[in-house]
Amino acid sequence: MPLTVQLKTPLTGEYTQPTGLFINNEWVEGVDKKTFEVVNPTTEEVICSVSEATEKDVDIAVAAARKAFTGPWRHTITPLERGHILTKFADLLQANSELLSAVESLDNGKSINMARGDVQSVINCIRYYGGWADKVEGKTIPINHETFHYTRHEPVGVCGQIIPWNFPLLMLAWKIGPALATGNTVVLKTAEQTPLSALVLAKFIKDAGFPPGVLNIISGFGKVAGAAISSHMDIDKVAFTGSTAVGRTIMKAAASSNLKKVTLELGGKSPNIVFNDADIEAAISWVNFGIYYNHGQCCCAGSRVYVQEGIYDKFVEAFKKRAQENKVGDPFDEQTFQGPQVSQLQYDRIMGYIEEGKKEGATIAVGGERHGNKGYFIQPTIFTNVTSKMKIMQEEIFGPVVAVAKFKTEEDVIQMGNDSAYGLAAAVHTSNITTAIRVSNDLRAGTVWVNSYNMLSHALPFGGFGESGIGRELGEEALYNYTETKSVSIRLAGPIY
Repeated sequence: MPLTVQLKTPLTGEYTQPTGLFINNEWVEGVDKKTFEVVNPTTEEVICSVSEATEKDVDIAVAAARKAFTGPWRHTITPLERGHILTKFADLLQANSELLSAVESLDNGKSINMARGDVQSVINCIRYYGGWADKVEGKTIPINHETFHYTRHEPVGVCGQIIPWNFPLLMLAWKIGPALATGNTVVLKTAEQTPLSALVLAKFIKDAGFPPGVLNIISGFGKVAGAAISSHMDIDKVAFTGSTAVGRTIMKAAASSNLKKVTLELGGKSPNIVFNDADIEAAISWVNFGIYYNHGQCCCAGSRVYVQEGIYDKFVEAFKKRAQENKVGDPFDEQTFQGPQVSQLQYDRIMGYIEEGKKEGATIAVGGERHGNKGYFIQPTIFTNVTSKMKIMQEEIFGPVVAVAKFKTEEDVIQMGNDSAYGLAAAVHTSNITTAIRVSNDLRAGTVWVNSYNMLSHALPFGGFGESGIGRELGEEALYNYTETKSVSIRLAGPIY
């Protein structure tokens, strides 16, 4: 099959879309020559077909990554040079940012302005880790006068990385940045729903100066290619972002194969808490952004909103109005805030939760229906009159659906906020800094925002407590997910045993 196809976006016009597997710095067909279709969630029409990686292709990619790891990437190219390659890669992405943004919107359905924000964050993240490449340092440890001791942070080896469909390029950057900065090699599988933007990004890997085999990008299905990565005996670490259910499967596969290292960034059911003394107008804006950002398809979405009883009625009325102002529609319309859900499967899943909420006795204050007649669009939806044990309060919906509950005291809302198996994120809205700090400290969440929401940065660690995962993405902490610490002890003098 041809390994490219000519496509168009409303923003950039015609462009060349790679459709093959990127292995060892070359575009190749899958061994079995299988393909699968990629669907535009806005129109429900097929965009194109791309190569499907199977276990055989994972084996080839892993062999290329292993050869690269034992070759110049580790033994000849210096950390400084690795940093230069990463920053050159970031420069190439910056020069092609509008194309990357347009393909992201075409494939995923996110609004073009959100896609632009994602792509700029991708560039910033890769550049940030380019700066870290020559700063991963060990220590000398004084123990006695007769020995010299030091530690080294060495790369883990070949890393398998599996990314989700909600932030196709951003999750790629979060994964490859720290892995490559610390000297590892990578086999990355895109989500089967959204492979196109990562394949466009792969066009710039060779030009950036990465040696063959250092960064391999394949498209395929989780149950085939993802499972092969998780259980591969020559992959030293697997990193996954996605659902908690799949995370459990990956962890089992890693344990039953070669006990490879695992980091997991999983689901969330994050509480967004508004106190009586909050700036209501600002809080409503952040609560709206906290749930409807990226169409609610966000692991840290503020999907449980708790409002103190003194302002509850006023807040709900204003929030209903604000949610109805969100423009839902064509992702390429510059005014659009919320595009379609990513797929028919995801659309059906979200609508199923809306029906479940109705059955359990919750009240739909806003939305709850399909938006338009074509595409996987859902109205921004607000539930009230909810109880803590309802499915819509306990399970991750991953869509533009929020439940609003009332609370009396600080102690009550901390208990409510922590009443979840998840612990990815949370937020507190208050004008009292003492309240903000006290509540932030008592919430079991990897990230707590105060008087804001979804303010992520490549410099801040991100990850969850409980069933929200293992390990941290971003910041300096992410580097140590991709290194092994070695202690070296040298005898200088003293007795021989």
